[in-house]
Amino acid sequence: MTYLDSFGLKEPPFSKEIADADLWLPSSKQAVADGLLDALTERASVVLVGEPGVGKTCVLRAIRHRVSAAGYRLTYSHNATLGRRDFYRQLCLALGLAPAATAGNFFYAVSSHVEELARERVHPVFLLDEAHLLHQDTLDHLHILLNYQWDSRALLSLVLVGLPELRDRLALRRNRSLYSRLHHRLEIDPLAPNDTAEYLRLRLRHAGCERELFASDAMALLHEATAGAMRDLDRLAAAALRETAKKKRKLVERDVVARVIEADTRERDR
Repeated sequence: MTYLDSFGLKEPPFSKEIADADLWLPSSKQAVADGLLDALTERASVVLVGEPGVGKTCVLRAIRHRVSAAGYRLTYSHNATLGRRDFYRQLCLALGLAPAATAGNFFYAVSSHVEELARERVHPVFLLDEAHLLHQDTLDHLHILLNYQWDSRALLSLVLVGLPELRDRLALRRNRSLYSRLHHRLEIDPLAPNDTAEYLRLRLRHAGCERELFASDAMALLHEATAGAMRDLDRLAAAALRETAKKKRKLVERDVVARVIEADTRERDR
C-alpha cells in the first residue's frame, strides 16, 4: 500500500505537476502577480527577485494563465547562461521571428517585423528566469534591446527573474541604464505561518483529502524549518506523509516532522 492509499489521496499532493489554473497564491504573492500583470498591460519591463524556492515560478505560471493569448506572445527561458548567439535565437523566438545569431541580423529582422506585430495587436513578453546568472555582455545587449522602440512604443516587455543579487548587479554603474528601463521592480517574500498552513490544506484538498492531515504544531515546525520557502515545504511535507504512512498513523505529528527534517539536513550536509 502506498502512502497515497493510506490517506485516500488520488495523486501526490506536493508534486510540481499542477495545472496553472489550480495554482494557489497567498495574498502577498497575488499582489506581486497583479503588479506584474499591470506592468505588461503598460508594455513595461520588470525585474522580479526573491530567495530560492519562495514561488517566483508560481507567479510566472499564474501570469501565463491570466494574460490573454490573443494579446500577448509569452516566451519563457530558464537557461540564463546562454552565450550571446543562442541568446539572440531565444529573443527571435520570443518575437515570432526566424532565428538570428547576430545583433545586426536580429535588429534588422525586428525592424521589418514590428509593423506586422502592431497590426496584429500582439505584444511579445520575454520571461528570463535565473537572470542573476546572465553574462555581462548579455546584460549589455538587453540594454540595447530596450532602447529599441517603434513609434514611441516598446517593442516588447522584458521580465528578468532571479535571486536578490540580480538587483545588486543591475545597480552597478555599468548596468544602471538597463535598470532604469525596468520600471517595475517587484520582490517575492517567503510564506507567512498562516500561508503555510493554508497552502498545505489546499494542496491536500486538491489531491482528494478533505480532513486535517497535519497537526498544528507539525505545520508550525514545517514553516520554521523551511522559512516559508515553498519548494522546501513541498519536499518535507511529502516526506512527512510517507513516514507517517509507514508508522500507520492517520495524522502527521510534530515528532515525525522533526525526524524528517533531521534526516533531510543530514542528507544535504553530505
